[in-house]
Amino acid sequence: MQSPGPSRPTAALALKDGTVFVGRGLGAAGVTVGELVFNTAMTGYEEILTDPSYAGQIVTFTFPHVGNVGTNLEDVESATPVARGAVLRAEVTSPSSWRNLRPLGAWLEAHGIPAIVGVDTRRITRLLRDGGAQNAALVHAPDGILDIDRVRREAASWPGLLGMDLVPEVTTRQRYAWREGGWTGTVGWRSGGAAGPHVVALDYGIKRNILRCLIDVGFRVTAVPATTSAEEVLALRPDGIFLSNGPGDPAATGTYAVPQIRALVASGKPVFGICLGHQMLGLALGARTEKMRFGHHGANHPVHDLTTGKVEITSQNHGFAIADADLPAAVEVTHRSLFDGTIQGIRLRGRPVFSVQYHPEASPGPHDSHYLFRRFMDHVRAGAA
Repeated sequence: MQSPGPSRPTAALALKDGTVFVGRGLGAAGVTVGELVFNTAMTGYEEILTDPSYAGQIVTFTFPHVGNVGTNLEDVESATPVARGAVLRAEVTSPSSWRNLRPLGAWLEAHGIPAIVGVDTRRITRLLRDGGAQNAALVHAPDGILDIDRVRREAASWPGLLGMDLVPEVTTRQRYAWREGGWTGTVGWRSGGAAGPHVVALDYGIKRNILRCLIDVGFRVTAVPATTSAEEVLALRPDGIFLSNGPGDPAATGTYAVPQIRALVASGKPVFGICLGHQMLGLALGARTEKMRFGHHGANHPVHDLTTGKVEITSQNHGFAIADADLPAAVEVTHRSLFDGTIQGIRLRGRPVFSVQYHPEASPGPHDSHYLFRRFMDHVRAGAA
């Protein structure tokens, strides 16, 4: 067990293997359970914690200074954060940004997210890197009464993400039109999307900035719930179909989503997928997916575009990947990770159907991958010609 430090501990983090870290609590009081992952990004903690793909996960930040610019309304990627907890190295300082509306601790508390600070995040990262992602439980007890045995039991008994469909937690409940484009300096978000080719986005936990990127290249966007049938999607008369990011095991969500995606591909409409949408497109085309050892979570991942030879710096957040084994002949691999060689992009030969594992909308390059949205538009326009 790690030393509690100079002040009385009010939080503990227990891993499934029995390792326990104690520190000081932040945010909401209570116990949370999930898959513990580490994220190597140096900025964007608010975007990370509100990314629906983090449903079911507790995020360890490898960058030590988190919370120093507070929180605001512009940087969220979803209306309600779904990350189950946060693990931080350094104490959160007073916000130092003119954009701050609420300190991180108060923001976490308002959204029911517990966090632990003052722990050795480098050691946690090494444990996950060497042993793989682990289930964990985090408790924040402001009174300092920590039931370590209970937290260990919670971590050991949680079933894990394999076979878990988390999309119902994050998908929209009803269809909506999106009209907000990218940020224009200090002015705000651009308005748009009233005209242009129509894209229907299947919302498996879509990030707002993906919707903005679709608007910025000239699309008119309608988002629909994850359970929307292919027949209902096509009844909206789309010019293109987008498959969004999201959390959980793609094979589990795929039990109801993959047959619909297969029908949408058969319709001949251009299809573009990101993250979970990429994985489920792979399943629909006959590939299979697999759980990764500790996944990819960060904003500095190099990806090789095999079609151009270029290398993109990408933002990633996923614990599953399309498997190389038994890949159908009609599926061409277009991108690979330069970290571990895993598949990062595919396309269906001879068809306007493609996807990527990473997040082009997150702009880590900063614009290395924005061409993918323009490519989607090119496919849509070619289909209309």
